[in-house]
This record gives sequence, structure tokens and C-alpha cells, in this order.
Amino acid sequence: MTLDPDARRVLDIGRAAGGEPFENGSVAAARAAYNASFPTLQGEHEPVATTLEQQIDGPNGPITLRIHRGTGAPQSGAPALLYLHGGGWVIGNLDSHDEICRSMANLGNAVIVCPDYRLAPEHKFPAGLEDCLATLRFMAQSAADLGIDKARIGVAGDSAGGNLAAVLALLARDGLAPPLATQILIYPNTDARQTSDSYQRFGEGFGLTATTMAWFRDHYVRTPDDIMDWRVSPLLAPDLAGVAPAFVALAGCDILADEGAAYAARLQAADVPVILRQWSGQIHGFVSMGRHIPAARQAVAEAVAALRQFERGR
Repeated sequence: MTLDPDARRVLDIGRAAGGEPFENGSVAAARAAYNASFPTLQGEHEPVATTLEQQIDGPNGPITLRIHRGTGAPQSGAPALLYLHGGGWVIGNLDSHDEICRSMANLGNAVIVCPDYRLAPEHKFPAGLEDCLATLRFMAQSAADLGIDKARIGVAGDSAGGNLAAVLALLARDGLAPPLATQILIYPNTDARQTSDSYQRFGEGFGLTATTMAWFRDHYVRTPDDIMDWRVSPLLAPDLAGVAPAFVALAGCDILADEGAAYAARLQAADVPVILRQWSGQIHGFVSMGRHIPAARQAVAEAVAALRQFERGR
């Protein structure tokens, strides 16, 4: 598979910058390095109508939320997305995916809510998931105050955030979370066993490495048994029927490509409406690299278009 020239440029920038792989240092060092990369990789943080931060009560303390209202979003009855940032459940924060959230808010005339959920290893599974669930419940319970339509709440996320989003969709199907209208899964992590063929094809030299993914996972799970829990590995859920319609975006040169494709295939086999889009030459994380990769904006636009298509099909 041919690497996209824009993706190659990003990889070259990373190599020129040097730096140690995350797994060679401390978690604090990994977070600092990741945070330092935002200005280099992210594109324009476009203005939205309003942005506010507030805290809600979580299962183990307050959760900070960042709430963007898009420039065309109505003051009441707006569609809404709970956006869950990636970062292997270990890194990432409210700033790391702000570009994506702002674009989705404006393109979708929507309200985007992003929680600063607890991270591992300080807070192992299921702590982060519990915070995301608490945020979804807050959105449903406070829909009028937020100016959103309770029946038009969706969930979205990339990488580990896509994992959390997929799990919330399953919980919603089972009545353990508020109902969801849609799910947007951007190169989601769906199988913590990490044994798919794409781990062999793209495990080194394409940004996210197999070694780093194992480092993330091992910080997140409490014991090896958690790897087989469908709330960690949603691909292992016994049944996917009845979950919200899904837009699945995959990067072709990504170690998570095969498990994302497998999850989309299982959704389709369960008669879940699925729009699958593959960017064959892209690398993991490209949607957060809008400064260098124009396809990032295209991916967000296609996700928003999918939301509208799903709404028309309801």
C-alpha cells in the first residue's frame, strides 16, 4: 500500500524532531511530548458560536467538559455529539482534539461535548469509560439546558476514543446508557488482543507502533483478563445487533486498520446501517493532523454528512 505524500511528510517531521518512543519513558514524559506536538500537527482552530467549560459530578469526582456550539447551531433542539478523544486511554486532553470538535460543531450546526475523562494508569479500566457514561447521561438529562435535542445525541471518538464510543453504543443498546442516534468511529481500537494482520504490516515505521499500543493497553487494563472483556475489546461482544447507525473511518496504513474493518463488517452483518470510509494511504491519527493533511478536514466533513444521511433514514 502506497503511503500518502502528506502522511509521509508528517512522519518525516516526527523523525526530524527526534524524541523517545512513549514506552521508553514515563507516562508524564509521554503526555508532555504529546501535548507539545499539538501546535505542529493540528490545523486551524476555527471559531465557533460559543465555547464554555463546566464541571459535572462523576463517579469519582468532578469531570470537566468543554462544550462547543457551532456557528449555525440553533439555540434549542440542536443535534449533539459526545466526542471522546484518543490517546490510548493514557494521553490526550481537551486540547488534543479541539480542532476536530470545532469543525464538527460548525459543519454539523451542532453542539459538541468533550469530557476530560480519567486516564490510565492512575485510573485504570473502567474509570475512563465510567466518566464518558456519566457525561452522556448528563447530556440526556440536561438537554433543554444545553439547547440540544435529546433524540439527536450521538457519540464519536477516535482510536481509544473510538473504543469508548463503540462501548457506549453497546451500553445504550442494552438500556444501560441513554439512547444514541448515531456513532462515529474513527480508526477505533476494537480488539485489545492486538493480533490482527495489520499489526504485522504497519507495526513499525507508520507512526503508532505495535510496541506503543501494547504499552497503552497494559497501562489501561487491570489484569490480562480485562483484554477479553467486550468493554475493552468491543469486537468480542457476543452480538452487535441493534446499536446505533455507524460511520467508520479507517486509515489504510494503520495497525488498527484490520480490527476497525472487522468491527464494521460485524456491524453490517448484524444489519446495523454502516457507512465505511477508508483513506488507503493515511496513517493512524491523521484526522488530528489538519495542518499537514487536508484529508483530515475531508474525514470530518464525511462524518457529518453521514450523520445527516442517518437522520434522513430514520
